[in-house]
Amino acid sequence: MNIMDELAWRGAVNQQTDEQGLYDYVENHDITLYCGVDPTGDSLHIGHLIPFMVLKRFQLAGHHPVIVIGGLTGSIGDPSGKSEERQLQSMEQVQHNAEKLTAMMNKLFIDRDQTGDFQIVNNYDWTHQLTLIDFLRDYGKLFNVNTMLNKDIVASRLEVGISYTEFTYQILQAMDFLHLYQEKNVRLQIGGADQWGNITGGLELIRKVEGPDAKAFGMTIPLLLKSDGTKFGKTAGGAVWLDPEKTSPYEFYQFWINQQDSDVIRYLKYFTFFSKEEIEALAKKVETEPEKRTAQKALATEMTLFVHGEEGLKDAQTITDALFSGEIKALNAKQIEQGFGKMPGETISQEQKDIVSWLVEYGVDKSKRQAREDVNNGAIYLNGERVTDLDYQVGAKDAIDGRYIVVRRGKKKYFLMTVED
Repeated sequence: MNIMDELAWRGAVNQQTDEQGLYDYVENHDITLYCGVDPTGDSLHIGHLIPFMVLKRFQLAGHHPVIVIGGLTGSIGDPSGKSEERQLQSMEQVQHNAEKLTAMMNKLFIDRDQTGDFQIVNNYDWTHQLTLIDFLRDYGKLFNVNTMLNKDIVASRLEVGISYTEFTYQILQAMDFLHLYQEKNVRLQIGGADQWGNITGGLELIRKVEGPDAKAFGMTIPLLLKSDGTKFGKTAGGAVWLDPEKTSPYEFYQFWINQQDSDVIRYLKYFTFFSKEEIEALAKKVETEPEKRTAQKALATEMTLFVHGEEGLKDAQTITDALFSGEIKALNAKQIEQGFGKMPGETISQEQKDIVSWLVEYGVDKSKRQAREDVNNGAIYLNGERVTDLDYQVGAKDAIDGRYIVVRRGKKKYFLMTVED
C-alpha cells in the first residue's frame, strides 16, 4: 500500500502542496522527509507527538525520516496565535532542552524496534556561524515582505504587533528546508496545521535557489480535536507530557484509558500502528461491548508501551489493577509515588498513635467524633485494608517499603502519608 493511502485512511492528512506529485513520488521512491521541533521546553506533550507519529509511519514503511531539533529557531521563537511575544530563553536553557528532546526522540524512533533509517540534526549546527551580511544577501533578498505579511500566523499579529525577531522565523525555517534538501536529499517537510505558511516558505526558497522544477513537497497534519470540539491533550492537571517526571506512566496510561467511545477509534488511527483490520475489530467492540472498554485498553497499552517501554507499561497496569482490586500492598514505593503522588497528604512521624487521633492529626478527618464514626462504619482503609478497631495503633510499621501509607476514606477519597526520615 502507498503510505499516502494509509495516512488518508487514518485521517492524518490536512493540506498538501502537490497531492498527486507526492503520491507518485513515494510510489516510486524511498523519500527522505523531516519534521522539526523547537526546544522551547524540556519535554514534548502528546499534542506535539502527532506529526512525529506520521514520521514514524514513514520510517516503518521503509522511508528515511530526519528530525530537526531547533537549536537556532528555538532561541528565536516561532510566532504563535497569541498576541504576546514569546519570552526568550538563555542559550544554556535552549541547549539543555535540545539535549532532553534529542534523548526523547532517540527513545521513540530507535530504542523500541531498531527499524529503518533515522537521523536527528540540530539547525544550530549549520546556522550559528552565518553573519548578518550573509543572511541578508543570501536569504533576505529572496523573500518578499508582502508575501511574508500575508502568512496567517503573521497577519493575525499585525494589529497588536510582532517583533522583527519573530517575523524572521519563517526565513530561518525555510533555510532549514533548503539546507536539508541540498545536504540530505530531503524532499518532504511535514508539520502541524499551523506550520503551513512556514512549509510553503521553504518550498518557495528551494525553487528560487534550485530552480522551478525542484522536487520538494509539503504536508500538514490536521489539528486534533475531541468529539466535543475541545482541544486534544489537555487534562484538569494540564498537558500530558512524555517525560515520566512530568506525567508518570500511570497517569499517561490513565489518560488514554479514560477516552470517550466517540473519540477512541480516531485516536487508535492517529496514534497506534494497529492495522485497519485490527482497528475495525476494536470499533466493533465499542459498538457491541462498550462496557468492557476493550478499545481504550488497547490504546492505553500501545501508547504507554511506545512512549515508556515495557517497564513503564508494567508499572501503569500494576497500579491500575491494584487500585481496582484494593490490593495496595502489592505495590512498591515507586509505584505508590506514581499512583498517589498527587493526592493530598502529610509527612508523618514514625511514632505510633491510635487511629482516631492519627486521622485527625493528619487531616483525614476534621474531628475525633467524625474519625470514630468513619472507623466504626468501615470507611477507613490503610494500604487497601479496612480498619475497624478504634484502638488500632498506626505508625511506621504500616508503611509500604517503610515509606508510604495510603489512606482511603469512603469510596474515592485518598491521602498519601509519607513517613519522615
